[in-house]
Amino acid sequence: MVTTEYKIAYSEVLEILKYVSKEDFNKIPLNMLEIFKTNASSKNDFVYNPTKTLQEQNVSEIARTIIAILFRNYWATSEQKEKILSVQNNERERIKKEKYNPDNLFRNRTITQYSQEGYQTEQTAIVEYKEKNFLQKLFDKIKHLFKRI
Repeated sequence: MVTTEYKIAYSEVLEILKYVSKEDFNKIPLNMLEIFKTNASSKNDFVYNPTKTLQEQNVSEIARTIIAILFRNYWATSEQKEKILSVQNNERERIKKEKYNPDNLFRNRTITQYSQEGYQTEQTAIVEYKEKNFLQKLFDKIKHLFKRI
């Protein structure tokens, strides 16, 4: 099932594709266009202005992403594809490093879980382990001996 955000984005993409050259439009596979048409929202009243950029207009982020993917896969030259793919790979690596950085792995963070009562948040933190001194270790060993008897 397609969400309403995607339905709106598909209708925006179809509206934008009306202003693309016939040569570029024909490079898009028919099955992809069919997916856009069948899942597009019929209630969307988006009007594209070709004199403005996508950022200047009220285009959803999903529609911008779809247009960017269409450009990368079907309209870009080989040099442009290489440049786009290298930027995307660098971004993925940066996100991976951020996410799996061992310095940040055990820092305080909030975990939000959904249950029947609603959303619940939990704080997680590093637990400091304190080394016992000599007297505490000796006392623990004596205590352990008495437990055995």
